[in-house]
This record gives sequence, structure tokens and C-alpha cells, in this order.
Amino acid sequence: MALPFLPGNNFNKNLGKEKFHKSHHFDYVNRDVAKMLDDKSGIGGVPLPGQDLTPKSSVFPRGEGANQPAWVAFDKQVLSFNGYFQESVVERREEQYRVRPCIVYFYLEDDSIQVVEPRQKNAGLPQGTLIRRHRIPRPAPNDGKFYTVEDFNIGKELTLYGRVFKLTSCDEFTRNFLTKLGVRVPPPDGTPNDPYSDHRKALDESMQPLRPYERFDTLKQFLDHDRHVLRFYCFWDDTDSMFGDPRELVLHYFLADDTIEIREVIPANSGRDAAPVFLRRGPVPKDVAALKQPGEVTERTVLNVFGPTGHGSRYILDSLKTGAIQVETYKDNDLSIGAQLNVWGRKIVLCDCDDFTKEFFRTKYGINDFAAIPYKRQAEPAKSREVPPYNGFGSEEDSLCSCAGLLPKPPRRDFVKFMEKDRCGLESNVLRFLAKMDTTKPIDIDRRFIISYFLADDTLLVFEPPVRNSGMGGGKFLERQRVKKPNQPRYGIELSEYYQASDMFVGNTVELNRFKFTIIDADEYAFRYMEQHSAEFPKCSHQYILDKIRGGTSQQVEDVLSAFQKSDPSRSGCINYDDFIGIIQSVNSDISAQEIMTLARLYGERTQDNHVQTSGLVYLIQDSLRKHNFDIRTNKLQEALLQRDAQKQGYLSENEVVTACKSIRVPVPRDMLAALVARCGRDQQGLIKYTELLEYMDWKTCPVPAPTNYQQGVYNQSWTARSPDDQVHRIQYVKLLGDIYGSAVSAMLEQQN
Repeated sequence: MALPFLPGNNFNKNLGKEKFHKSHHFDYVNRDVAKMLDDKSGIGGVPLPGQDLTPKSSVFPRGEGANQPAWVAFDKQVLSFNGYFQESVVERREEQYRVRPCIVYFYLEDDSIQVVEPRQKNAGLPQGTLIRRHRIPRPAPNDGKFYTVEDFNIGKELTLYGRVFKLTSCDEFTRNFLTKLGVRVPPPDGTPNDPYSDHRKALDESMQPLRPYERFDTLKQFLDHDRHVLRFYCFWDDTDSMFGDPRELVLHYFLADDTIEIREVIPANSGRDAAPVFLRRGPVPKDVAALKQPGEVTERTVLNVFGPTGHGSRYILDSLKTGAIQVETYKDNDLSIGAQLNVWGRKIVLCDCDDFTKEFFRTKYGINDFAAIPYKRQAEPAKSREVPPYNGFGSEEDSLCSCAGLLPKPPRRDFVKFMEKDRCGLESNVLRFLAKMDTTKPIDIDRRFIISYFLADDTLLVFEPPVRNSGMGGGKFLERQRVKKPNQPRYGIELSEYYQASDMFVGNTVELNRFKFTIIDADEYAFRYMEQHSAEFPKCSHQYILDKIRGGTSQQVEDVLSAFQKSDPSRSGCINYDDFIGIIQSVNSDISAQEIMTLARLYGERTQDNHVQTSGLVYLIQDSLRKHNFDIRTNKLQEALLQRDAQKQGYLSENEVVTACKSIRVPVPRDMLAALVARCGRDQQGLIKYTELLEYMDWKTCPVPAPTNYQQGVYNQSWTARSPDDQVHRIQYVKLLGDIYGSAVSAMLEQQN
């Protein structure tokens, strides 16, 4: 009997309650459509009568760590269940229902579900994805809610769009995840057998094939050894036959299908056609018998035939292959270095193999002996190509190119050398030498010539400076060209030898078109270039010259030192240049003038006062400007320099000064202009004081008189060098002897002191 509904006999539900708000049940959808929401609670969040406030999505307990959203925390995490559903089959005698296994995926990030049916062979049903991934609602009357993770476990049944799926098992990740949520996961349950599948399986096993073909599994061999080829180098001795000779072959054994291919190595000019293959790829039998008749070698043999040919005839196949012909072919174990193969009647000997083949036999068969058998014929000595002699038309290289092919091509120029040795800024890559004519004619003895050697293309240019009242006009003596060395046949078979850069040195005599010239001097750029490239110019190599003096003298160290000290009575350690030449030539008579000058430049004392040299250079430049009537004010050279001096400090870089002179086209050679710019004053940053350069070039206001030792014709626009006896006054012979003989010289000097 229930208590009456009187005060004191019932429980006050509002006791201890703090929230008394009322949830609104109306909201707007699509901005202006009012709609009643059914999932709103009553006053204070209390469910209304008959209302179930279950969450719309899965709720997971909060753990330690960062509070991440579900689509981040459960990204790429899926629960996988194996299950099945039963499908009824009507009006069919073989089956009344069908069991179809499937896999159910539950995605934790958004509670979506996907159902996939594994494909079976000859199923006759559209298998694959049965239900695409999306959130699936519960069956009615709870169709407003969706499946969550609480609905998934082994043994549960899910109704998805009218089909009932039973979950039978899950993977390891799913079991561990549900266990961590506190859900007890039962052991896996088996999927019932499909009656129709069992019926088909029993029917297939009971049937016997009418034609019991055998199946040869060659797929594994193909997958394991695809593109694996053994290569052997071999030869076939065909000298017994008429017009036969030894022939070099290359055998390829394909491990993928045990086939052999042979190619022939055809040397050049052998007279044989370049056939693509010697033996086409295929199995090679060991024993070659007579050619079989058509139909004799087959995979199957018909034993008996019953009935007429056509409809109703019967035949029996030889399943035991009693009449089959077994053909033994070559395998990889039959191949080895020194083995002799019978390739369709031809005896081929294997002589060598490549590295892959050696590694294959070493790994598979444990063979380590791969000594090669010599099989190649000794190469005949190459015959020199006979070239017809030079015919005199064009250059020798041009005529030689006409013999190389039917379509003659011009000779190729050494473009790399041209780009490296061409003029670049102040580097002219031109070696200038002063020479005299080697003759006994009185009129030609005093003539001087300037030989310019261009490193870019190995050409020579000979220029004779004009001398007044000499009877010689001067000018170009020889156009720029390559010059042959003397004593060579004019119409020879081999290419002629031309003068190279190493042939140009002081003291050497060169013959240019039957005129002999003796080189007596070189300019400063030539000396510096040859010393920097001593590997190309050995006579300018300091170490080479010292070794030559050390090995060429038979005198003792005391005699050499005494010879130098006789020319140095004050014992200052230095002697004159003329005395130095005589002593060095007495020590070693085989030393050249170039080598003596190189030593003098290395161990000499340079002139400290170069006022006379600067005045001579300025006189030459002013003389050139005077002859061309070039005034620096009229030609606006000063304005060009001031325009480049933005700060108006009176100083510019060397490159800017030279560029300004080029823009005005100052009629002065580049080397003379560069030498004058280098003698101008500089500031602390190394900038050129161009006002001093303008003063040097102003031949009207600041003329410079000719030097006292100036002779007409000695100075020239293309020649600025001076002989070493003008540049070097005294030679430090003590330092020279110390480098040649070592510490013995120092010990002797200490004893004398």
C-alpha cells in the first residue's frame, strides 16, 4: 500500500538543487526557420518524462596530457571487427540462405562506420564496399541517434539499414583499446559455414578433369631471377673448315627461364656481316640428334581414337607421357670456365666471365677458382696511316683535313687556349723580345728588331723600329703568322714543327723565313711571365738553373768563392753585372744568357732611384701625344676623369683611370700607359692621383726634355724594356753560392773572417 501524497510522506526533489534555469526548446535553422528541438532538457537540466539525454557521439574518459580534439587524438585509429550477415535465398533448391562474411570498421575520430565484404572467387555477387563510410543511425524508434563505440563488441548484433550484422572477432588493436575503456571483450567466435559454398567445394572436389593438364610453376623462378643474366666470354675454333678462323663469342644465360643467347664479337674490317645475334635466345639441347618430324615432339599424345571424326568422337590422352621424348638442355650447373658446349654441332669453349657471374657461382655452388683462359688473338701492330704529302695549297692542317673524309672540314682551332691566353685587361699575354740580325753585313749588324710572340695562337710578329739616317725605313718586318722551324721538307708527309713559346729566350737564335735573329733582351712582362710559368720555360726556373750550375762545375767550392772575391776586393758580398757574367760562364760554359739574366734578377740589387727612367717614359708619351697633336684639354681627358670622381677628391682607381683614357682614345700604347699610371702617386687606399697623370701628359705646359742617354730609335712605342745591366747594378753572390753549395760557403766565410 503506497503512502498518501501528504506533506512529510514524499521526497522533495528540489532539496539541494542550485540550477533552476529553463532550457529553450526552439531554435532557428537556416537563419529564419523556427524549429523545436527534442533533445533539450527541462528546468535545471532535469530530463523530461520519457526523455533520454544520451550523448550524440562517443564519450571517452579524459586521461593525462594535452586536451586534444577527437579528430587529432584519434587520427588514423580504426576499430576492425570481423562479422557476417545472413541473407535469405528463395525459390532455389541448392540453398535457402547464404552466409556472407564481412569486415566492419569503426573510425574513432568521427564515429563513422564502413562495411566491406572480402571478394571471393566466382562468387557471382557484387562484393567489396557494402556500406560507405559515414555515421549510421540506430534503427527505429531511435533513428535520431547514431551508433557509438559503446555499441561495438564481440558477440553484439548491429542493425545497419535493415541488415543484421553479428560481430565475431576483432584485431589486437581493437581488443586493447576496448580493454583500456573498461569493456570486457569476450573471446572470438567463429563464423558459421555457408551451405552453398560447402556444396560447391564438395562438387568441385568430386569432379575429375577431362584433360588432366600438368601445371609447371615457373613464376617463382621468373620473379627471383628476372633480369639476372650470366655472361661468359668464349670462342669457337672454326679453323678446320675452309676459310675458317677463330671467332670470339659472348654467351648469355638467362636465369629467369634457363635460355641461352650467343652474340659474336666482330672486329673492325673483318669482312663479316654484323649479324645481330649468333644464336637466338632459347633452350640449347646437350645432344643434337636428327631433326624430328612435324608432330613427333609434342606435349601430349593421343593413345586411341574411337568413333568417326566429328560429332560423337572420343579420344584418350597419354597422362603418363609414355611416348614423350625427353630433351636434356644446358643448365647453369653445366657452365664453368673451361667447359666445352655442343651448340648445334659447334664446339664452344668458355674462357672467362664477368663479376656478376663469378659472384653467382661463388654464392650458389661455392666455386672460387675463376682463372681465365687466354683466347683472344694477339692484336696486330697498328699500321701507320699513310697520308699524302702536302700539296702546297692552303695550310698543312687544312690539306690534312681534306684527307680525313669526303666532305672536308676546316681545321679546328684550340679555342680553350685562345680564351685563356687572349688579352684580358692589362694582361696582354704577348711576349716581346729584342733581337738583332745574325749576319756579317755591316748595314744589317746595327739593326734592331722587336719580336712579339702571341701566346693565344703561337704566332710571331717582327717589327723594326725606325732609326733616322740609318737608310732603313722601319715598320713591320714580318706579318703576324706561325713560323716553321728551319731544315724541314717543304712538301712532307708529317706536319711541320712551328716555333713555340719555349723556343723564345734570350741568347737563342731563331730563323724566320731564312733570316736569322739572335734574341738579346726581353721586356719586363716577358721576364715576369716566364718566371711565373717556369714549368713551361725551364730556362727561367730558378731551381733548374741552380742544379745546372751545381752539377756542371768541376771546380771546388773554394775556387768558385775565390773567383767571386777577386771581383769584390772590399768583401761587400756583391759584384758588378759584367763580372758576374764572366764568372758564371767560366764555372759552366753551357749556361745561356736567359739563365744568367734570371739569376741576376733573382740575386741582384735593384736601382732605387728611377727618376731617369720615369723621365724617359714621360718623354716617350709626350712625344707620341705631340706627333698626334693630342691635347688633353682639347680632347676633354680632364673632364672624363673629373666626371668619374664623384667626391672630387682627386683620386681614382687604376681601372677607372685606364677606362677614361680608353674612352678618349689617348694615342699611347697600353703598356706604356699602364707603366705611367703605376708611377703616379697613391693615397692610403691605393687610389691613383690622376692630377699627376695629367701633368705628365701635358706636353704643352709641362714638357719633359729628352734624357741624356737617349738615342733616336732606342725607345719605341712598342718597346719599354731595359737590359738587366741597366736594371741590376750589383749581384749578391754570397746568397747565390749559399743556395748552390749550402752551408759550406758560410763556413768558409767564417774561417776567412
